[in-house]
Amino acid sequence: MADVLTSEQILEAAQDVLRRYGPAKATVVDVARALGVSHGSVYRHFPSKAALREAVTRRWLDRAHAPVTQAAKVPGPASTRLRHWLSTLFDAKRHKALDDPELFATYSVLVGETSGVVAEHVAHLVAEIAGILRDGIAAGEFAGTDVDLTARAVFDATGRFHDPAYSADWSGPGIDDAFEAVCTLVLNGLAAQESHVPQAGAEVVQPH
Repeated sequence: MADVLTSEQILEAAQDVLRRYGPAKATVVDVARALGVSHGSVYRHFPSKAALREAVTRRWLDRAHAPVTQAAKVPGPASTRLRHWLSTLFDAKRHKALDDPELFATYSVLVGETSGVVAEHVAHLVAEIAGILRDGIAAGEFAGTDVDLTARAVFDATGRFHDPAYSADWSGPGIDDAFEAVCTLVLNGLAAQESHVPQAGAEVVQPH
């Protein structure tokens, strides 16, 4: 097994170990034992426990947010695209939290430990918002503005719907109405004076 061991196998085993023991007790030795190899074999791929946990966290974030990255590429008016992007982000986070709360709680702990990975991930999400904003400004939908600063403001303003600290709210009554209200407020704030902001439910052309 040691001769064919891959990083992906290690990360998969690490996730299983984290689910079983929790982040406080899971060790590299546990991961190696699950794979039937020595812990040295794991360290050849990941030089430390911290490096392994960072890689597991990055993999989870990338997989969880793949639909969000796809949403940034959906054609259509920028205002409709931004609403769709924010909705996709909220849905991705909510499904992770509600479908597997134990694993979500585990990763919430890991996210708190891996500030560099999180900063990189947030920068990627903010860049996707910025891309939509630039398209909206070019089309005359959004007022000209400091795009990068505004993209971060949009991300921060919608934090209740993607920050794990608020996950207890995501199954509560009225949360969808609250999300739509915040989206409309954000989009109205972005809109050029002569622009019309589509309401929730406006058609988005899905990519083929």
